[in-house]
Amino acid sequence: MTDFLIRPATDADGDAIAALIEAAFSEYDGCIFDRAAEFPELDAVATHFAGRGGIIWVAQSGPDVIGSLAVAPSANEDAPAGTMELFKVYVARTARRRGVARVLFEHAFAHAEAAGAPEIRLWTDTRFTDAHRFYERCGFQRQPGARELHDLSDTWEYPYRLALTAAGAPNPSRPVPIES
Repeated sequence: MTDFLIRPATDADGDAIAALIEAAFSEYDGCIFDRAAEFPELDAVATHFAGRGGIIWVAQSGPDVIGSLAVAPSANEDAPAGTMELFKVYVARTARRRGVARVLFEHAFAHAEAAGAPEIRLWTDTRFTDAHRFYERCGFQRQPGARELHDLSDTWEYPYRLALTAAGAPNPSRPVPIES
């Protein structure tokens, strides 16, 4: 699939990103999407991530938003200084395995490397097993443990991390993610 473009999201993209998340949640038993209660940042999504020192991108095919991914400095106290974290990693079911996530990830990796990040982290719902396989193909390694979110979906998340080279220099050994 090459008929899509990646662009920085605007606050107006919040509804489309909400639709992506809601559709993804509907694929799993027990995942409840309640935007007002648990995703208020979607009301001004670009402003939210800019305020955290980050950025969110969307993949767009024609008028439709088919993917999203945000990267921002990690707020985790145990993360090395400069660590970046991924958020809002979603691709529409009809657009999966067509390179959308790969291109979004390359944008995030380039952003993190340009910022000199020593590593990238992410948290993912324990139920999202297809996503776990994709992250691992991208070079992420699952870390020990899990955290409970105490949310409407009774979510538990696994931590993942990807080490970058010193000072954020491009890592020639980092796998290029391939969707299959």
